[in-house]
Amino acid sequence: MSNDLGTLKKSDVAIVGVGITPFGEHWDKGLRELVIEAGFAAASEAGVRGRDIDLMLVGNMSGGMFAGQEHVAALVADFLGLNPTPAVRVEAACASGGVALRQGYLAIASGLNNLVLVGGVEKMTDVGGGWATSVLSGAMDFEWEAYFGATFPGIYSMIARRYMHEYGLTRDQLAKVAVKNHYHGSFNPFAHYRNRITVDDVINSSPVADPLRLLDCSPISDGAACVLLTSAENAKKYTDTPIIIKACEQASGTLTLFDRRDICTIDATIDAANKAYLNSHISPRDVDLLEVHDCFTIAEILALEDLGFCEKGQAGKMYDEGQTYVGATLPVNTDGGLKAAGHPVGATGVKQIVELVKQLRGEAEKGRQVSGAEIGLAQNVGGSGATAVVTILERGD
Repeated sequence: MSNDLGTLKKSDVAIVGVGITPFGEHWDKGLRELVIEAGFAAASEAGVRGRDIDLMLVGNMSGGMFAGQEHVAALVADFLGLNPTPAVRVEAACASGGVALRQGYLAIASGLNNLVLVGGVEKMTDVGGGWATSVLSGAMDFEWEAYFGATFPGIYSMIARRYMHEYGLTRDQLAKVAVKNHYHGSFNPFAHYRNRITVDDVINSSPVADPLRLLDCSPISDGAACVLLTSAENAKKYTDTPIIIKACEQASGTLTLFDRRDICTIDATIDAANKAYLNSHISPRDVDLLEVHDCFTIAEILALEDLGFCEKGQAGKMYDEGQTYVGATLPVNTDGGLKAAGHPVGATGVKQIVELVKQLRGEAEKGRQVSGAEIGLAQNVGGSGATAVVTILERGD
């Protein structure tokens, strides 16, 4: 029997409430305060009380090592007033939020749950940069990569260097990814960084791992995001503008970079995207905007190709032509992406969904609203590509 939910009879799933905190350095808020803020915002949008929610899922990569707090789901349920509602922590490295969303989607689609709150949270800035780098290294193969000195900037720099060799991507084209995302982030009041930058700024910023510079890398951030899910048939009880989850698919790839058939391709993204397109009956040409996992600038280049928006080796030209800006052919990371909006790893996958919901409702801030947007796609990646979640949303009737 197929394990593909798209082949089964299921109820459509709708998002009826969203909430998000500003991303950045929150010296006055802990992990619990962040997720409570986002959770209450999502519930308030839908007019929902804690007792109405019958499942809570929390994406969190490493609350213990970043903030000293394990048992995160119980903490969230307690302080959101959800007890005795079951609460579950979901961990999939930087894809923790996306996987939590998929589990919530399945819970509603199966008919087992009626109202599910999906959150993502990370509190990363209470530790030093060296410790944060070590914690994040747990998302790769620690024994065979991190033990020998590999870090994620190093991993993605190898990907970038090989890609530039294979396909002729220029240093300027790579920098234009960051320039575009900072431009979009300048309109986003929740973004970690709202400053605009130039190609020269990127190229002349501090070297991290050649060819990546400081402004090619997403920041260490604190933040939380939440979405409230229910069946499409019940959605009008909670909102006049439900957003339908047309597909939410997950795939796995090799944990280590050296085992990959092609380090310039994330196979898990391709596999998850193909399932999402099949089950939603939506193709790349139908999509109005994207939220993709730009932990490093090269990751956004790979995402556009692996998701089928251009041929392999052609993404760089899209940045030369300005196609990825709001108002152009294919707006990408309209909130600033991970690069400018921030990357609190457990929250990122849910943050992407919050942004798409705002866009499809027509509620994004002036300067980054995609006119007439009806279909959005999110890609959330764990590690260097071991986990990928691809979600397609559509504006409801």
